[in-house]
Parts: sequence; C-alpha cells; structure tokens
Amino acid sequence: MVKVILPELGEGIKKATVSYWFFKAGEKVGEKDDLVELTTDKATFNLPSPCQGVISEILIPEGEDAQIGQTLGLIQEELKS
Repeated sequence: MVKVILPELGEGIKKATVSYWFFKAGEKVGEKDDLVELTTDKATFNLPSPCQGVISEILIPEGEDAQIGQTLGLIQEELKS
C-alpha cells in the first residue's frame, strides 16, 4: 500500500485544504496522474499520484484540511509489467 502524503509546501505553510479528488476509491490511476487538488492561503495546485495502481481509500475528503506530512489517501500499487 502506498500512502499519498501532503508534502512540504513552503515556508510557513502548515496545512492545505483538499479541494477536489480527480479519482474515486476503486478507480485506477497512473503514475504522475493528477490525483488531488489542494488549496493553501497562497496557491492552488495538483498533487500527482506517486505510483500506478488503484485508489483503495480516501482518508481526507473534499473540503477538509490536511496537515503537512498527513496521509491523504492510499493506493494499492500495481506493478508495471
């Protein structure tokens, strides 16, 4: 299982709001596909998928805040053939 983690976003930024998930639990994603849109006080940006696989769980739903380092969701990694 691969964790989708909110990365460091810059000096002084401690959290981001999940604006939109581009995929739902159970859907396949490709590595580097836009996975989730996040908003801070200063910017809106997309976080890419860290791997290819199936989204097994979304832990932080749209509209909720996440702290830096917090797990946003889980992906069941699919090994490339």
